[in-house]
Amino acid sequence: MSLTVEERAQFFAEPLVAVLSVAAGSERGPVTAPVWYAYRPDGDVMLFTGRASRKARLIEQAGRFTLTVQRTSPSYRYAAVEGPTAFVAVTPELVERVASRYLPADEVPRYARDVLSRGEELIAIRLRPERWNAADLGPSH
Repeated sequence: MSLTVEERAQFFAEPLVAVLSVAAGSERGPVTAPVWYAYRPDGDVMLFTGRASRKARLIEQAGRFTLTVQRTSPSYRYAAVEGPTAFVAVTPELVERVASRYLPADEVPRYARDVLSRGEELIAIRLRPERWNAADLGPSH
């Protein structure tokens, strides 16, 4: 059964690990990787990654990507969102916002410091939701 717009937004706002997929050319399948992300209903999706990473380079080329989340209990539910992207500077606030969805509150500042102090050039990627596919397929088996 399809999810309503409100159900889909609330589900996507849960702290689920997403699978990012981006086109990798006509000779290869898409690059697919698990990612942490931040999302507020009726807003954009935000994530960050290494600027030199393969997925960042491919997202820059394609100008869009797809994120999918799922859960299997209490029922199998999934949501996928696809849309255009923009690259923006990574801020400590964004790193903390993403990390706070997945880590206990007392671990977030240390995680953010560690990520930001590694010396790796990070880039934030904003996905503007354009197309959704979401459903609740009923009880798990």
